[in-house]
Amino acid sequence: RSPHWVPAMAAVTPAAAVRGLWQLAGLPDDALEHLQLTGAEPALPSSFAVGTAAQATQAAAALAACEVGHVRGQERQTVSVDMREAAAECTSWFSLNGNEKEPWAKFSGLYKCAEDGHVRIHANFDHHCDGALRLLGLLPPDSEEAAKAAATSTITTTAAAAAGDALSKEDVTRALVAGGWRAEAFEQAAAERKLVVAALRSFEEWDAHPQAAALAAEQPHLFTIEPLSDQSSSPAPPLPLPPLSSSERPLTGLRVLDLTRILAGPVGGRTLAAYGADVMLVNSPSLPNIPSIAETSRGKLSVHLDLHQDSDRSAFEKLVAGSHVFVQGYRPGGLSALGYSPQALARMRPGIVVVTLTAYGSVGPWAGRRGFDSLVQTATGFNDAEGQAYAHYCGSNTEKADPRALPVQILDHATGFLIAMTVAAAVRRQQLEGGSWHVQLSLAQTGRWVRSLGRIGNSGFAAAPLKPQDFAEEYTDSAFGKLVAVRHAARMSRTPPLWTRPSMPPGSHPPEWPT
Repeated sequence: RSPHWVPAMAAVTPAAAVRGLWQLAGLPDDALEHLQLTGAEPALPSSFAVGTAAQATQAAAALAACEVGHVRGQERQTVSVDMREAAAECTSWFSLNGNEKEPWAKFSGLYKCAEDGHVRIHANFDHHCDGALRLLGLLPPDSEEAAKAAATSTITTTAAAAAGDALSKEDVTRALVAGGWRAEAFEQAAAERKLVVAALRSFEEWDAHPQAAALAAEQPHLFTIEPLSDQSSSPAPPLPLPPLSSSERPLTGLRVLDLTRILAGPVGGRTLAAYGADVMLVNSPSLPNIPSIAETSRGKLSVHLDLHQDSDRSAFEKLVAGSHVFVQGYRPGGLSALGYSPQALARMRPGIVVVTLTAYGSVGPWAGRRGFDSLVQTATGFNDAEGQAYAHYCGSNTEKADPRALPVQILDHATGFLIAMTVAAAVRRQQLEGGSWHVQLSLAQTGRWVRSLGRIGNSGFAAAPLKPQDFAEEYTDSAFGKLVAVRHAARMSRTPPLWTRPSMPPGSHPPEWPT
């Protein structure tokens, strides 16, 4: 088990955290003189430095974007980020037409298993929910054809929906315990069925896991920015960007294809759009989305393309040929199987920056495993450690402490801001050196970095209440309805971040770059 007592300790300061990110990205140290950070931990009720993680990644993203502006001829400008504002942005709070959306589906959550273990089931998508219930014997087996159809449907079949409505979370717990399911056995069985489940582990158990060992040995850094070969005889020249005036946002004219879903990738694209980039979200017309797409689509173009159809592939490849950046967060190997590996993209568009986002990294036995923030928190030890710390803070029996999630999905949000930072760092290098570039990040690596920031102690649970509504603004032009969402925390002294395009549903725009 994790230690029962977590004393206040010398956690990494936000400034030191930014400096570490900056140096890993190979960015110039003198730019850090233009950064102002305010506020202090605890920003949110946690024993972890979640406020520091939020503030440092947002500050690094904004300052890196300004460095792109600098190599394009702009004078440097001051970037400022307040910790509580940064933490508020990581809540992903929003409302539509005055209604707040419930972030979790009925069966998403943590469940007890046989032998005192726990698993977290992610059931926000209907096909993941139905698959988990079928695995437990709570829904009847489905045919292979029906299962494939469910995986690409935006609605659940009437029969499955009716059966699911009659079930409760208590039924899931009983099925896990009565079925003798040990946590790791259910996790593995779910993974074999392409479902999304994580067994609860302590930090010590995760550190001993083969996937953690593979990451430590083969991908020890938080992220990588590496040259990407397009098999040509010489590196691609710097890709042209339009002239930039002193009053324009630093990423103006940068074209970004955003092939991501759920949270980390969409946050990265939304951030790049705030700094001036033309971000085009590409969705399949056959895949479902979750309500947060209304919030994360601020500033983006949004198109529908089916990459299994020849006509849509042709349109897509024209978009690639006119882009500077390609960000993808689909299941590992999914786009490569369609002919859009990083190397293939570099051949289509020499000089492109390709970003690959995964849950557990691109090496090791879990390289192909699906996952989301809540699952990675559970699998890698955070829920166990936070539960132990909170029990001690409350004076409870830590031997029977309930697992506890972090107060925000910090792995998703920090990774999203790191996507924006590394895109800017790679674009800067492309402008200075030419060549194509490959950026790799994962939620698990971000988790390891959050651990490295240290613990702020059990007293962190006494953080002053934070109401994200106090940091929100209204977007009346959203096609989803009247959108109220948390504003971006980073400030730029000369070119304030903003979203000039309203949030639009998938498929609202033609698959063409604006002229």
